[in-house]
Amino acid sequence: MQLDFELLGEKMPNHSAIADEELIAQSRTATDLEQTNRLRFEQTVTQHLQESADIKCQIASVCMEAILDAAQLIAEAFRTGGKLMLCGNGGSAADCQHLAAEFVNWLSKDFQRPGLPAIALTTDTSFLTAFANDSSFESVFERQVQTLGKPGDVLIGISTSGNSPNVVLAVAAAKKMGIGAITLTGIGGKLAAIADVTIAVPSTNTQYIQEGHLAVEHILCCLVEYHLFSERGASA
Repeated sequence: MQLDFELLGEKMPNHSAIADEELIAQSRTATDLEQTNRLRFEQTVTQHLQESADIKCQIASVCMEAILDAAQLIAEAFRTGGKLMLCGNGGSAADCQHLAAEFVNWLSKDFQRPGLPAIALTTDTSFLTAFANDSSFESVFERQVQTLGKPGDVLIGISTSGNSPNVVLAVAAAKKMGIGAITLTGIGGKLAAIADVTIAVPSTNTQYIQEGHLAVEHILCCLVEYHLFSERGASA
């Protein structure tokens, strides 16, 4: 039975108005949430960039001598007919490819020079998968250093922790063979004790260490060009 609200002295509820009010309330809640999220996102962006920039500024003071020494070591290897090898895992493997490409190609179109011999030991998927399957993933870089390296070459081992087993073995092999060893790490780890030069980004945050490594890698390439090509300095 349908009630007659007018006979009962009551007004029939306006369901449409109630629904509109609920939609408005929901919309306000959604807007507030969106604004809150946006503020949180903006804070995240600002904080990350500021902290990353702060780490890079610390690198300039803490790692200056190591960076200069590493550039000198690489330049001398190139000058005397040696090559540069690079190894690392994950993001560090990508860095190896990136830096090798900068040397073989050129760092900037503003200064085009002959290619410099650099090999990323992270790119031969046939060898990497075969050796890891047949022997040990921990030795995939060591094996390549032993096979491709010679005295007078330089190896760069990249490890944010400073403890990557396959990088540690590769650096140890390089040292035994008279190959210069440079490591890029964060704070701590085993690599600093066995490398000729260690550039240790002053952080324990993997993201900031990786971002610092990329900046250092570009700087190394630039400094090596200064060492080898007098016209590079003149064009700077």
